[in-house]
Amino acid sequence: MTIPSLEPARLLVVDDNRVNRMALSRSLELQGHQVETAENGQEGLEKFRSGLFDLMLLDIEMPVMNGFEVLEACLNDFDLRQIPIIMTSAMEELDAVVKCVELGAEDYLTKPVNPILLRARVNASLEKKRLRDEQRKLFRTFATREVAEELLRTGFSLGGKQVTASVLFADIRSFTTIAENQNPVETIDLLNQYFSMMFDAITDNSGTVNQMMGDGLLAIFGAPIFFEDHREKAVRSALKMLERLKEFNRNQLEQGKTQLHIGIGIASGKMTVGYTGTQNRAIYTCIGDTVNLSNRIEEYTKEALRPLIVDEYTRDGLSADVKVEDLGRIIFKGKNQAVNVFAVLGA
Repeated sequence: MTIPSLEPARLLVVDDNRVNRMALSRSLELQGHQVETAENGQEGLEKFRSGLFDLMLLDIEMPVMNGFEVLEACLNDFDLRQIPIIMTSAMEELDAVVKCVELGAEDYLTKPVNPILLRARVNASLEKKRLRDEQRKLFRTFATREVAEELLRTGFSLGGKQVTASVLFADIRSFTTIAENQNPVETIDLLNQYFSMMFDAITDNSGTVNQMMGDGLLAIFGAPIFFEDHREKAVRSALKMLERLKEFNRNQLEQGKTQLHIGIGIASGKMTVGYTGTQNRAIYTCIGDTVNLSNRIEEYTKEALRPLIVDEYTRDGLSADVKVEDLGRIIFKGKNQAVNVFAVLGA
């Protein structure tokens, strides 16, 4: 008789004893699960890294690579340690159980494994994984992927740290006038289409959309995950944004709808990034002179009649194929010294 399982899943059984593998596999398949097997720790770890499994049942005493070594490898891998592992061993010593728990095991079963207890432990572990997956999905709904992964990896705490990164500030020109000449439903739909295009261009270049302020957006390149070419990626992202906006406007023109024009300012340098707010409500943000400068540069795009302008430090990080025009030194509001800025013409 097949015993139905509340949570059918894909499971991996790792055991060097063929009889044990067959017995566990049969019991789990009767519960409705899909089961694969491996006969040693190394083979099991290689299969586990495929990302196809929801849970692993792992023996301890095995050739090539024992269960403790597999657990330690999974503990040091951020993605693998999210997947529950239940140890199955004839070892009943307390020290072995404690070591497994310390290395990240979800549970521990002694052999011969009782089928009823096996079902209860497997279902409990799968339920915990389901709740963790839902939490991860929720984080990614309200934060970028990078911020969500950082939260899951290190936990949440208010405060910041100083980094060197690039900030992109973009704003729709004359948006107030646009909003006044159409109904709110059309305005929201227009913004949703616009932000969808811009987000893709930013995330495709490893950027993190940090804030949306009405019709404006702020994106960071190089935080929370640092990469050396943050200046290049920020500019490539901006060029992609302008390219996609041209396509969007062509479609809008064909349909007799409103076209959009934007200005983009990019500045690079030191800034403070982190979570600000309270323990009940907080956002991941960036503050500092570099952030303010990107906003000022974006405002200057209207006066300079150039859609994309960067500061000198950003320009210095670009590859030779990116064409720029020197616009000279400009004194921006809140700055005591003039800043050399450049219009990016293309790549």
